[in-house]
Parts: sequence; C-alpha cells; structure tokens
Amino acid sequence: MSSSKPRVVKDYDSLDTNIQEQIKLEYPYGFEDNLVSFTNAAGQRVSALPFETDEKYYLVRMTMAEAQAIIEDDDDYDDEGNLTDEAKEGIEDRQDGEGEEEIDED
Repeated sequence: MSSSKPRVVKDYDSLDTNIQEQIKLEYPYGFEDNLVSFTNAAGQRVSALPFETDEKYYLVRMTMAEAQAIIEDDDDYDDEGNLTDEAKEGIEDRQDGEGEEEIDED
C-alpha cells in the first residue's frame, strides 16, 4: 500500500457502482477468502476487503457472512460464487468505455 494514497473505509453498498465493478474484476471468485482484519478508530476489530485504485486505498467493511451474502445476491456471480464470463465482459466493456464518447458513423 502506498502511504501517499488516501485510505477510505466504506461499506460495499455505499461505494460507487464503478468501484463495485472494479472490485468484482479484482475478486472474480468472491470476497470471503480475501478479507483482512484491522482495528478501527473506535478500537473495534473490523473485517474488510482491501481494494486499491490509482487514487485511493479502500477497505470495504464486511463480515464473512456479508461477503457471502453479497455474492449470493449478485446476479453477476454464478451458484459457485464465481463472476460469470458474461458479467466480466460487460464490466470490462463499461470500464474500457469510461469517459469515452461513442461515435455514430452514419
């Protein structure tokens, strides 16, 4: 982790959809095996999913049960908890097109 990046602690549901999609690409096999624990400012032990972008270092708060529930409830993941190829391609297309305008060549 780069110490110059801001550290952001947020709940998964509070994240921008774009960030959620980037997390799905980073963790295509689910979240639960990648959780880390840390002590928050209140001195409580918290588990979170680490995720780093060019601008920020995220710790996405979630328990093991929440990590499992997020994947189970997300149609982008199959019954085994893996990101589907169709969802992966759609996310990659949206991520690649981020900030670009589509040109109509009629």
